[in-house]
Amino acid sequence: MKDVKISDSVIYVGVDDKTIDLFESQYVVPNGVSYNSYIIKDEKIVLMDTVDKRATDEWLENINKVLGEEKIDYLVVSHLEPDHAYNIKLICEKYPNMIVVGNKKTFDMFPQFFDTDIENRKLVVSEGETLNVGTHTLQFFMAPMVHWPEVMVTYEQSEKILFSADGFGKFGALDTDEDWTCEARRYYINIVGKYGAQVQQLLKKAATLDIKMICPLHGPILKENLEFYINKYDIWSSYRPEDDGVLIAYNSIHGNTEKAVKKLAEILEEKGAKKVVLSDLARDDMAETIEDAFRYDKMIVASPTYDAGLFPYMEKFLRHLKHKNYQNRKVGIIENGSWAPMAGKLMNELIGSLKDITICNPVITIKSTMNDETIKQFEELADNILK
Repeated sequence: MKDVKISDSVIYVGVDDKTIDLFESQYVVPNGVSYNSYIIKDEKIVLMDTVDKRATDEWLENINKVLGEEKIDYLVVSHLEPDHAYNIKLICEKYPNMIVVGNKKTFDMFPQFFDTDIENRKLVVSEGETLNVGTHTLQFFMAPMVHWPEVMVTYEQSEKILFSADGFGKFGALDTDEDWTCEARRYYINIVGKYGAQVQQLLKKAATLDIKMICPLHGPILKENLEFYINKYDIWSSYRPEDDGVLIAYNSIHGNTEKAVKKLAEILEEKGAKKVVLSDLARDDMAETIEDAFRYDKMIVASPTYDAGLFPYMEKFLRHLKHKNYQNRKVGIIENGSWAPMAGKLMNELIGSLKDITICNPVITIKSTMNDETIKQFEELADNILK
């Protein structure tokens, strides 16, 4: 079991998973992921969430090390997604007198995942209600669509701990030595990012609480400088740019578009761009590129026409941005086409459907290869997107 110190009475029983290749079958996790679960030991013993099926055996061992012959009195279900809730049936069978704590939506959705009859052993809680288990008192706050409709967070009043469900989560096993912000941002934008308005509502509730520690369902326990983490969530969930910079997201079939955008990157840097990031959409991690699109205040997309349409990776990228509510940015558009170019028109339509996007002129067409006229247009685009 990981040596994760929370307090004398709140004990970590979660598990690191370093063998997983794709989180939610789509996001690369080179440093794995943690499935966090916690026990509160008091007059009554509380288990905060279960773990993914991939971690069942180690999780049960961890619980046994902490409890021995003691019994769990309550299971609090923050979120029914299987990476946290898979073992509910098993733990209910292991502790037949254990009460399952959730909100109305939790129990409405419960039969979709389990055939376990808990009708006589469930406790339905509502917004702001409390559960006293001795010296600890749990208070429940609903967080619908962060990022499922039944999500709730739990505030432990005596030790001032927020059990934040998927909020403030991060990719990476707990023993990974890496910057929190990058992988937390990639996690947030791709997992929760569509629901910024709902996250803002949760942050308003959190602002009324005296929080000394945040215990998420993925990633490290946050104990210091909580204002930093909360501020990041405020930026991300309000769709404000985090940094001054330009993401250039491109596709290139035979290398000509790539050569052109590298020249554009040089021009942007010469004109004072603080940061220019190039991403080959066919080769680089799509989730990281989406993260960078939300991180920076400016983006340029460059794509060849393909089969009289948009190159597939660019279309996928732009539709991801639309799905995640990309907004409040400056965007430049570059198309390449040897005949009948269509990519610019199609990118303009997709980007133009987004909220509060400024499309910077000129929209540039490259006919196969970059030339002197292209470079002049790059100079103009760079001036307009940087001003």
